[in-house]
Amino acid sequence: MKKITIAIDGYSSTGKSTIAKQLAKALGYVYVDTGAMYRAITLYALKKGFIGSEHPDREKLLRDLNKIQLEFRFNPELGFSEMYLNSENVEKEIRTLEVSRYVSKIAVIEEVRHKLVQLQKEMGKNKGIVMDGRDIGTVVFPDAELKIFMTAAPDIRATRRYKELLSRGEDIAFDDVLKNVEERDYIDSNREFSPLKRAKDAIELDNSTMSPKEQFERIHRLASSIINQQ
Repeated sequence: MKKITIAIDGYSSTGKSTIAKQLAKALGYVYVDTGAMYRAITLYALKKGFIGSEHPDREKLLRDLNKIQLEFRFNPELGFSEMYLNSENVEKEIRTLEVSRYVSKIAVIEEVRHKLVQLQKEMGKNKGIVMDGRDIGTVVFPDAELKIFMTAAPDIRATRRYKELLSRGEDIAFDDVLKNVEERDYIDSNREFSPLKRAKDAIELDNSTMSPKEQFERIHRLASSIINQQ
């Protein structure tokens, strides 16, 4: 049975990573969270002081771009791979609201996208992969056998993200989370390079009212149907 490539795109806080992890585990496929890669570069920029009150210092970041080494290492206790930045586990640090505030501004930088897209293409050259992000079905794997585009109402996505951040001990306000979600939607959808958009052959999934179980079962059926046809 031949393996396929599964691309999951969509807006922030739609649960792309969660469903991608579940699907990869069920199929025995490799899972790659491309959002973690952009978040890791954002974290690097923050630690280096390359990000001011509003915008990142593009020139300083680009001078350091070749110094940034990204790697996914599988954690058998968790059952999925974690993000390592220059050999340091940064999985928890990259999930903060501070990183979320700036990641879309880092992701619009053409050279950053080029570096990461090339890495992502290399990761998926042998298929048998589930990759989630913003431009997987349109840019990274335009020939993916299964493309999913996930969406949900902004307030519902903000509520999910707010609960997640509270569970991690962050002291944040819901209105700040909602503002961040809406700002990321705008930046991701309107950036010049690789904007967030649904691929023409992608299946749109609005999970505003879907349970995690219902969502997984639907996507798993779609994937299994395509795999069985190979």
